[in-house]
Amino acid sequence: MRLLIPLLLLLATSAQAKWYSDTQDVMGTRVSVTFWLEDEAKAAEALVAVMAEMHRIDQHFSPYIASSELSRANQQAVLATAEKPLAISAELTRLIDKSLYYSRLTDGAFDITFASLARYYDYRKKLTPSEAQRAALLPAINYRLIHLDKQHRTLWFEHPQLYIDLGGIAKGYAVDRGIDILRGYGIAHASLSAGGDSRVLGDKRGRPWLVGIKNPRADAVAISLPLDNVSVSTSGDYERYFIADNGERVHHIINPRTGKSTSGVNSVTIIGPLGFDTDPLSTSVFVMGPEKGLALINQLPGFDAVIITSQGKVLYSQGLIDPE
Repeated sequence: MRLLIPLLLLLATSAQAKWYSDTQDVMGTRVSVTFWLEDEAKAAEALVAVMAEMHRIDQHFSPYIASSELSRANQQAVLATAEKPLAISAELTRLIDKSLYYSRLTDGAFDITFASLARYYDYRKKLTPSEAQRAALLPAINYRLIHLDKQHRTLWFEHPQLYIDLGGIAKGYAVDRGIDILRGYGIAHASLSAGGDSRVLGDKRGRPWLVGIKNPRADAVAISLPLDNVSVSTSGDYERYFIADNGERVHHIINPRTGKSTSGVNSVTIIGPLGFDTDPLSTSVFVMGPEKGLALINQLPGFDAVIITSQGKVLYSQGLIDPE
C-alpha cells in the first residue's frame, strides 16, 4: 500500500508552536497521533513512521486482508496437526500467546476463537448466523483448541472450523508500537489513538491529557479523565451494531459461551500501562459483567476500570474511588 506523506498540522497559533499531528483511516478505524517536537524534519519522519507501522500491522493481522499472515493462519492451521504444525512469525506468536493468557485469566471471557461464529454476523446488512450455524460452530469457540508452541513458533487448530480474530488485542498492540516509535525520535509528549484504544506519553506540557469516555447512547462525552503516561481502552456496544426487529441491540462484543452479543453493559474503559493489556481487558470485563469484571480489575495492580451498565449506572474500580 502506498502511504501518502501526512499533512503536518501546527495545533497552536504561535509560529513557535511545535505540536504536530496526523489522522488516517487504518485497521477499520480512525488513527490519530499528536506530539510535541522541536525538529520539524524529524517530526515529519516520525509521522510517516508511526502511520507506516499502523498500516504494517493491519496488513499482517487483519482477517479481512486475504494476504495477511492471520488469514494464512486461519486457512492453514485448521489443516495442520501436532506432527505437522504451521510455522508462524514471532510477532503472531506473541499476539496469540498474550491472547491465550487473557483467555486463561478470564476463564474464556476473552477468546479469539469467538470469530468461528462471529464472522457470520454482518452489522451493515443486519444479518446474524442461523440457529443451525450457531449450533454447528459453538463447539469451535474454545481457546483450548488453539495449540501454540512458543519456543518453535508453530500453530495448529484442533477443530476444523476454528477461526481466530485479533480485533480485541491488535489495536492496543499497534498503539504501543506507535508510542515506541515516537520515543525513538526523542518525543516525550504525545497522544496516539486507534478507535477505542489510546495511549498518552508524558503529559501535555504541564497539563494532563484529557481522555473522554463516550456516552454510549448519545453523541457526547460522558466522562473526561485527566491522564498522563497511561493506556486507555474502551469497548462499547455502540461501535458496530444494529437494532433487530425485536428491538434487541445486536453488537460485535460476542459472549464466547453463547455466540451472541453480550448484554448488561454498554461500555467498559480500562486504564493501565500498556494497550497490549488494556485492549483485551476491556473486552474481557465487558463479557464478564460488572461484578466479576470489577473483581478482576481490583486484583490487577496498575489497572482501573470505568463501567457504564445498560441501566446507565457508572461503576468505578477501587483505584478510581476517592477515599472518604
